[in-house]
Amino acid sequence: MSVKPNALLWLLLSLLVIALDQITKHIALIELQPYQPHAVIAGLLNWTLAFNPGAAFSFLAGEDGWQRWLFTALAVGVSAMLAFWLSRTPRGDWRNALPLSLIIGGALGNLIDRLRFGHVTDFIQVYWHDWAFPAFNVADSAISVGAVLLVLSGLVFSSRSP
Repeated sequence: MSVKPNALLWLLLSLLVIALDQITKHIALIELQPYQPHAVIAGLLNWTLAFNPGAAFSFLAGEDGWQRWLFTALAVGVSAMLAFWLSRTPRGDWRNALPLSLIIGGALGNLIDRLRFGHVTDFIQVYWHDWAFPAFNVADSAISVGAVLLVLSGLVFSSRSP
């Protein structure tokens, strides 16, 4: 009985996401002033340093600190569960390995901020006229792209072989 290589090697992508996330947040912390937009593409994209003690869309941001530990536990738990899933996924199954790795990297990138600062550092702001999407970061992008790819993988590719 031969052992087929699993997709844990894809955790290297997670490490890359974490590194990019932390490097870009470090640059934002050095170069930007909090809540002062710096236009990148006028009318569409700003670098705007912001801090979020909550989760997506500032969910629970107004609470008195307990949410930090809730989101820390969720990030650790979800990342462990997804890493276990990777361990059961064939290495060549990129349709599942890619999104799982992106989500793990994003979750752990934001976890590092929570543990270091008690909040997540955001700096990318997309807007159009009077509408503005909440500021986000590389980790948030990896989580979002990973989640969309995982759904697409389940809906579009579930009946096809990898």
